[in-house]
Amino acid sequence: MPKPPAPTSRYWKLHRQGARLNTFLFRRTRGKVGGSFLGGAPVLLLDHVGRKSGQARTSPLIYLDDAPRLVVIASKGGVDAHPAWFHNLMAMAATEVELPGGERRRVRPRVADGAERASLWERAVAIYPPYANYATYTERKIPVVVLEPDA
Repeated sequence: MPKPPAPTSRYWKLHRQGARLNTFLFRRTRGKVGGSFLGGAPVLLLDHVGRKSGQARTSPLIYLDDAPRLVVIASKGGVDAHPAWFHNLMAMAATEVELPGGERRRVRPRVADGAERASLWERAVAIYPPYANYATYTERKIPVVVLEPDA
């Protein structure tokens, strides 16, 4: 698998357009379209607010169901910078996600570490094997984000 383009590449602008289309189709079909990624990895929609712009945003992300928690990976294809959604999310106390079928959940984010991170990372790679390659493209430790239920 080739190394991803630089974060400033035009590729990422096209990627953002694809994410907007995915979000539209996911919401329109309640996840029947856009609710899974290559190889069947499940996708959720993560709502977040730009920490600089204050603008509401939504990112479609592959997730691991670790009931009652959900887990997302801040890989951005293995580039050397964390994705913007990760920085936005970490600046928030809580947010909402939308799952296939239209279920919405309120969640609190935190970054997993140690043995918990290692275990969740292995499980995430099992549902989306390219994550293993992404980790070889960068020296940053790719964050594993746990989305805890926010009662």
